[in-house]
Amino acid sequence: MSERPLVTWTAADGVAVITLDNPPRNTLGWRARDELIACLDKAAADEDVRVVVITGAGERFFCAGAEVTEFPEATKPGKGRALAEQSQHLMRMIDELPKPTICAINGYALGAGCLVAIACDLRIAAENAQLGLPEIKLGVFPGGGGTQRLPRLIGESKAKELLYGGNVIDAQEAHRIGLANRIVATGRALSEAQELAAQIASYSGPAVRETKEAVHAGREVSVEASLSLEVDILERVFQREDALEGFNAFLEKRPPRFRHR
Repeated sequence: MSERPLVTWTAADGVAVITLDNPPRNTLGWRARDELIACLDKAAADEDVRVVVITGAGERFFCAGAEVTEFPEATKPGKGRALAEQSQHLMRMIDELPKPTICAINGYALGAGCLVAIACDLRIAAENAQLGLPEIKLGVFPGGGGTQRLPRLIGESKAKELLYGGNVIDAQEAHRIGLANRIVATGRALSEAQELAAQIASYSGPAVRETKEAVHAGREVSVEASLSLEVDILERVFQREDALEGFNAFLEKRPPRFRHR
C-alpha cells in the first residue's frame, strides 16, 4: 500500500497550488521536503502554469518547521551538512523558480515554514499567522538561506533581532517590518493568494517571468551592471508577440489577449 502524499499540487487557469499536508502541524521532514521539491519541479516544467501558490492544509499551521525528531541524527558526522544542503536546495528552488511564487500563510509558520515563506516572492498572511525562526533556542540557527534572505528582505538589524532572539511575531508585526505583503481575515489567505495569482497569470507569462529575472539579476552585481542586464532583458521582451498585442490593445481600447509568447 502506497503512503499518502505529504505535499500535493493542483493547477488550473495558469495557477498552481502546492499544499503542505502533513498533519497535525504540516512539518517538513526529509520525505516532505523531497515531495515539495518534486512538486516544484512539476510546476516549473508545466508550461500552462504561470504562478505558483504555496500553502498549508488547515487553519492552525502553515508549517511548524522541520521534524525536530530528525535533528539528533544531524549531529553525526556528515549528517548535519546533508540536512543543510537539502534545505538550501529546496529554498533556492522556491527563490529561483522562473515563475512568481506566493505564500499563503495560515497559522504558524516557524523554522523551515518561515524559510519557505521568506523564499517566496510574495507573502499573504492571515490575521492568525505567527512567524518566527526559533532555531537558536535549540542551539543551532536556521539554514536554508535564512541568514541571507531575511536580512535582504527586512534589513539586517531587524533580521538579527529575529535570528538572535528566536521570537515569534504576529501578522501585524510581520506586515509592519515587510515580512508580509498583506494581512487578510483568518481563513482567507489561500483565496486571496489565488486571486492575486490569477491577476498575475492574466498578464503575459514571459513578461512576468522576465520581470522576476530582471529583479533577481541585480542581487549580486553592481547597479551599473544590473541596469545593463535590465536593458538586455527588456530588449528581449519587446521582441515578443505579447508586447505587440499589449500595445495594440491599449491603442484600440480593448483588453489584451496575451498568448504567452
